[in-house]
Amino acid sequence: MKIVSWNVNGIRAVQGKGFAETLAQIDADCILLQETKAQEDQVAQALAGIDGYHVYANSAERKGYSGVALLCRQQPLQILRDIGQTDHDSEGRVIAAEYAGFYLVNVYVPNSGDGLSRLDYRQTWDRAFGDYLADLQNRKPVIVGGDFNVAHQAIDIARPKANYNKSAGYTQAEIDGFSGILARGLVDSFRHFHPDTVAYSWWSYRANAREKNIGWRIDYMLASEPLLPSISSAFILPEIAGSDHCPVGIEIKPA
Repeated sequence: MKIVSWNVNGIRAVQGKGFAETLAQIDADCILLQETKAQEDQVAQALAGIDGYHVYANSAERKGYSGVALLCRQQPLQILRDIGQTDHDSEGRVIAAEYAGFYLVNVYVPNSGDGLSRLDYRQTWDRAFGDYLADLQNRKPVIVGGDFNVAHQAIDIARPKANYNKSAGYTQAEIDGFSGILARGLVDSFRHFHPDTVAYSWWSYRANAREKNIGWRIDYMLASEPLLPSISSAFILPEIAGSDHCPVGIEIKPA
């Protein structure tokens, strides 16, 4: 089973960039999309020509903002939207699918914003999302994929010193928040398989950052520790264009 996560930075924008062909090339069993920037009917319309998947979406109340979608070849047992806390459930940031052996959670974590204007909210979100994952894990293991909007370690960002405690996505508060999520019994799958590999999943559109590989690894596939033996690989696909992010994913061994 192949699970891939990708922040598409607008599903209607990427639709005109060979999106269907790219998804066919990726050939994943489950695809987690973030920042769809579309309402649920618009997501369905954008994906109408892509066959073989059950499509589920969660959209923000504010149009053209945030939003996540799940494409699943195997129909889930149920779909869960949001995390059950009114302070955090208006921006369409979480959608989860329940399968027999695990929950698959798709998340678009809030960006702390220009001038770190949403950092306080972000810290509240990280704690609430950690509680949500802990509750799911009381029932069965979880796989969590998405844009976490944080470079966890210095190896995950091309210019750590220049950005530390100055840029959204690399403050100690955000690093600690992500560490707190991992402390709930989750493992960063890419780092598990590639402890010393420098690889990024997001590049600024400015200053040819992608061509120069001045990037950040802020997209992750996390898994509950008991699932690790069933994961055969974790990967990043920087050659896939169409967004300022690239896809990341894992392969799960056949049962």
